[in-house]
Order: sequence, then C-alpha cells, then structure tokens
Amino acid sequence: MIKANNPDLKSWIKVSNDSDFPIQNLPFGIIQIGDMSPHPATRVGDTAIDLSVLADFGYFDHLDIDDLGVFYQPVLNPMIGLGKPMWSAIRHTLSELFTEGNNDLRDNQDAVDLAFFHVNQVQMKMPVLVGDYTDFYSSIEHATNVGVMFRDPANALFPNWKHLPVGYHGRSSSIVVSGTNIHRPKGQTMPKEATEPVFGPSRLVDFELEMAFITGKDTTLGESVPTSQALDHIFGMVLFNDLSARDIQKWEYVPLGPFLAKNFGSVISPWIVTLEALEPFRVSGPEQNPAVLPYLQTSGANNYDIHLEVGLTPESGTETLLTRSNTKYLYWSMAQQLAHQTINGCNIRIGDMYGSGTISGPTPDSYGSMLELSWQGTKPIALDGGGERKFIADNDTITMRGFCKNSQVRIGFGECVTKILPAT
Repeated sequence: MIKANNPDLKSWIKVSNDSDFPIQNLPFGIIQIGDMSPHPATRVGDTAIDLSVLADFGYFDHLDIDDLGVFYQPVLNPMIGLGKPMWSAIRHTLSELFTEGNNDLRDNQDAVDLAFFHVNQVQMKMPVLVGDYTDFYSSIEHATNVGVMFRDPANALFPNWKHLPVGYHGRSSSIVVSGTNIHRPKGQTMPKEATEPVFGPSRLVDFELEMAFITGKDTTLGESVPTSQALDHIFGMVLFNDLSARDIQKWEYVPLGPFLAKNFGSVISPWIVTLEALEPFRVSGPEQNPAVLPYLQTSGANNYDIHLEVGLTPESGTETLLTRSNTKYLYWSMAQQLAHQTINGCNIRIGDMYGSGTISGPTPDSYGSMLELSWQGTKPIALDGGGERKFIADNDTITMRGFCKNSQVRIGFGECVTKILPAT
C-alpha cells in the first residue's frame, strides 16, 4: 500500500465525512489570494494550503529538490517536471505534515496563518499551461448512440472504431478553469430544408461529460510510449466539460472533423487528482472484441471506477440532475490512448491534456450529453423547477462532479462549473 493512501489516516485539519478531499487525496492546483501572485497548492477538506509558504518554512528541504522555485510558479508544469518519484515524495511529505498526531506544522502558527485558507477565500487558476490537447472518442456507448442517430443503426460504429482509439487535436488556448463563463458560439449552420448555410449563434449548445488526463513527462520526437509504461507518464486527472455546438459541427465536420464547434470553450475542474491517489480504484475495462493489435494490448486493471454526474441549473431555478455515469465504462483506457497517440513518434510534453471523449453508460439515465439524453431533441428533458430542455439555454449553469468511493475512503474531484452566456 502507498503510505499516503492508507485509509486509516486522519488529519488534524477539519474534514467532513462526505468531503472529496480527505487526507488520502492531496490534489494539486494553483491558487491566488487577493493581489498576490498565483502559487501551487494542495487541499484537505475545505482548506487550501499554499505550498510556497511550506517551502519558505523549510518543510520540503529534506527532499533535496534542486530548485525550490517550482513552488512559486503560476502553473504546476515546473513541479510536475521534477518527475514521478518526486511527485510521490511531495505527496508523502504533505500526508505526514497533515496527519493527526504530527505537530510539526500544526504547532507552527506562523506557517499555518500564512499558508492555510478556506477555499472560498482563494481564486482557482488554470493548474497547468496546456501546450497540446487531444480529444478521444473512447466510449462505445456514446459512439454507438451517435452512430444510430446520424448514420446506419445497423452499422453505428465506423470500421476503425474497435481497432484504435479515435481522436483529434483540439485547441488548447480555449481550455479554461471551472467558474469561467462561456459565450454561446456563432458560426455557420445548415438548417433543415435549407439550400444555403446561414450564420448566427448556435442553437444546439451541448455539454460533453468527460475526464481528462495530464501528462507529466516529456518524450522526444520519434519515441513511442508502450501501454505498460503509459501510466508512469501521467500526472493526474481532472473533470472535463468539452462543450460542443452540435449544429455548427454537423455542417463543418466533413471532411476534417471538429473545428469551431469544439474550440469555443472547454472547462476543467481546478484540482488535479494524482493517479497515485486513484490507485485503490483501478478496475478492468470492458472486454475488447476483436482483439487489438499488439501495441495496444494491456494487462491488469487500467480503468478507474469514478462516479460522474451532471446537473443543469437555469438562471432562476433549482438544479436538475441530468445524468450519472462512470469512467469505468470507457472502452479505450488512458494507457491505450497515450500509446496510440505516440505510436507514430509524436512527442508529448509536460502539461499536455487528453480528453476521454464523452462518457456514456449503458442506460438512458447514464448518457453523457444532451444530444443523447434528449435523443437529438426529440425527447425534451423536464426540469425539476418547471420547464424543459433539449439543449443548453442561455444563462444555464452546467455542474459536473466526480468521485471514487469504497467502504473506507472517498476521493473526489470537486466540481467543474460553467455558465453559458448569450452570444456576443
């Protein structure tokens, strides 16, 4: 067992029983307090802890980190660049400092006063500088649903789908942190019965329930990452709302795939949960039939049992729970996604982000998009406070949540929140 994952650990920092952030989690993010510069932080319960202050007081000196300046940077990329053994060592140090019975930090009131903040006192910033972004299409349930709606129901999946993790390169500049509002995009659409495209705001804005992983190791051009080593190249995961404009996408995507319909805003949760913290929740993925080519073959449990849900809150009203799903449904695992991304020699960099694609489950109440939940708008969704939705309306707020839970511990991601504003 990884010592920091011990379910028996208790913290002297207050943590509620249903918190996503017990001492066994210790995620990493970037916080800003007032006008101060942003710094790396971790979180226990509702307390955000500034790692730069802990570095100032010497709590990381025993790790012999060559450049303690990594704890003073506005993004996590330099800290992640220390390498997997050091990520683990930092997390282990934090676990010991916060464990009940260890008074080294608890009794250092000066350090606590400077480093500890209630999460409502801090502004969460983008945790990493995202250099490149890939979005995959790894849920067989989602791909099948889309194929049934838009193509031949008897041949819903394209011939390549079960042989490789389908993906495309997206736009990293429009990936933003939770709490960022997104304007409804404008673009060309082809209305039904029309003979010429029209220009205007999208009428079919949708969420996509995804997870994303962030790479923590550089590779060189020409190098491939085998599935057996892929997880060693991954720092952690976040919730990911990959917003889509379905009407724009339908008109533009042939022949090169998504473009304006997918790059007007994608939203991530602010705390990166490390793969180390998620280790107790690894599970086997669905059986892959036909057998994949050797470079995509894996052994052991490579998926994660992460419970997911999405709520919609209108401008005036209460939240309606739209769906519950789970990352364990993904047909293609992260290890396979990264192996395929690099099999041609594509180099990866620290901070690169990889979306899972929409995560839909096997039942209608587990679908991961409005497109599926309303079945292309033919089955409107009733809202708890009255009214209905086929797609997202202006001033609707979409909230995604995710967590792992067993009989001993809960590890969560918090929330990924965004409001859709009217088109500019």
